[in-house]
Amino acid sequence: MIAPRIPASGNLKRLARGLHALRNYATASSSVNPTEVSHFNALASTWWDPHGSSRLLHLMNPLRHDFISSCHALKPNSTPQNGLRYLDIGCGGGIFAESAARLPNTANVTAIDPSLDVINVARQHARKDPILQEPGRLEYLNTAIEDLNVPQLPNEQYDVVSLFEVIEHISKPAPFLRSCLPFVKPGGWLFLSTIAKTWTSWLTTKIVAEDLVGLVPRGTHDWSKYINEHEIRAFFQAQQGWGANGGMKALGCVYVPGIGWRMVTGGERWGNYFFGVRRDP
Repeated sequence: MIAPRIPASGNLKRLARGLHALRNYATASSSVNPTEVSHFNALASTWWDPHGSSRLLHLMNPLRHDFISSCHALKPNSTPQNGLRYLDIGCGGGIFAESAARLPNTANVTAIDPSLDVINVARQHARKDPILQEPGRLEYLNTAIEDLNVPQLPNEQYDVVSLFEVIEHISKPAPFLRSCLPFVKPGGWLFLSTIAKTWTSWLTTKIVAEDLVGLVPRGTHDWSKYINEHEIRAFFQAQQGWGANGGMKALGCVYVPGIGWRMVTGGERWGNYFFGVRRDP
């Protein structure tokens, strides 16, 4: 992956301010948008249907784990190989949370979502697997990140904090991201996936995926909320103690009908992408 050019300090400040002020209609204390919650409440009953409204999320999930593994393989790597603690923010019906909880090197997974309907679907589905019923293995909480107790000690923090397909549904992304940072332990990683704000993404995710083909329900995405990779990168470059010594990585992914999702180097500049950043040890 070729890293984009680091903006000059003046541009960096403008990018950070722009990310901070992208939206104005969320409450000051919470990232929760009632309209977004209502939309996903309506999809809750079909979350675990592999051919339903969340089909693309089911197909994307293996790539999430592949990307996490690729970041953990970067040197120097201070992330432990076993006993990993996960915090999955905006977990939805639990597609990633369940799969992470089943991994042999996972200690526990805490998964949160502001939608009670969706959390109830996640809890109900997890009851089908005895492994997920082991004490402390997987816990679902109906809450927003701003309402979760901030860790006071390193052993209360997490090795992996994930925000998959979340930030493009957030009204004020910069305050939301800042709320997530204290939950990552030193040497741990924050992972997200989202969509670049380009004409290509507008055509593929709005016109084709929603309006023409119906791969996802109409109204799932708001193109004005998409965030470019260089904005995310600039945000973390402006945070002290994040991404040093190569601890920052982005990689595009594209959906190919009939084949599925594929990683595409450089795709982060025009469509869906993963982004990972390590908290400095």
